[in-house]
Amino acid sequence: MFRTRAFLFLATLAAATAMAQSTKKRVAVMDFEYGTVQGSVQAIFGTNQDVGKGIADLLVNNLVNAGAFSVIERKALAKIMAEQNFSNSDRADPASAAKIGKLLGVQAIIVGSITQFGRDDQTTSVGGSVLGGAASRYGHGGIGRRNARAIVGLTARLVSTDTGEILAVATAKGESKRSGATLLGGGGSGGAAAGGLLDMTSKNFGDTILGEAVNEAVTGIGQRMNAESAKITEPKIVIDGLVADVSGNTIIINLGSKAGLKVGDKLRILRTGRTITDPATGQVIRRVEDELGQLVLTSVDETSAEGTFTGKTAPNRGDRVKQ
Repeated sequence: MFRTRAFLFLATLAAATAMAQSTKKRVAVMDFEYGTVQGSVQAIFGTNQDVGKGIADLLVNNLVNAGAFSVIERKALAKIMAEQNFSNSDRADPASAAKIGKLLGVQAIIVGSITQFGRDDQTTSVGGSVLGGAASRYGHGGIGRRNARAIVGLTARLVSTDTGEILAVATAKGESKRSGATLLGGGGSGGAAAGGLLDMTSKNFGDTILGEAVNEAVTGIGQRMNAESAKITEPKIVIDGLVADVSGNTIIINLGSKAGLKVGDKLRILRTGRTITDPATGQVIRRVEDELGQLVLTSVDETSAEGTFTGKTAPNRGDRVKQ
């Protein structure tokens, strides 16, 4: 008895989990554009680092942990971008991103830009640095005249891949609670930036003064995106097919899962009585149709579906199928 109840509980839990996952909106996150802050980035790290990718990685983690979205694997996104010769300059372009999103099969895609990335002052530093005055100002070398906080500004847009419409816009600013002469100080080693690749998701980077500001800004964007998730709607599916086979009340139609059909869908079977054509062009402008009955789908493959028919008139091969 106990085993039976335990099995039923686990089965119910699994079904509830699957249902929750199926209702999540499927999204992808593009690498953030960082052209306006590239000089600051190079001064801070001593070399150009793709902080836009780092911000996107952090945002993916944030969205996954919040649970409102099902986020596409970043490797899949990178593969599609490489295949499409997607350039860094297109990162913040909603139209280009929507096309990538369609290829990935997501409902929406998040694009964004880094608008601030560095110190909250313009104080220069004294002391030597192979990078010159700008690098010293950002705390990469030398002795700062006074400590400064880190500030990071982000803007992001949630774009429908179905329509290309911008569904929501979010802005966020992160500011470190601590200050220091170097933005990569304060308890971390900078996320291994010195090794050539910056890992902004690492604890080392997160513990730095700059990492503190970055994480606060990303959290702000993530909260807004989660709050706007309801604006992502399922694309409207238009079902318009034909009856391919009739055997008693079992009907096979020429549409399947590729058209968006699934088991349990209810469709109408119609018969065209006559068509109305445009006298000028000869094109069909209207069909006069009689509804024969309803088809409930019992099995679906990619290109066809089978169901049970109920209605007043038996369908024939070639009759129309609509939702």
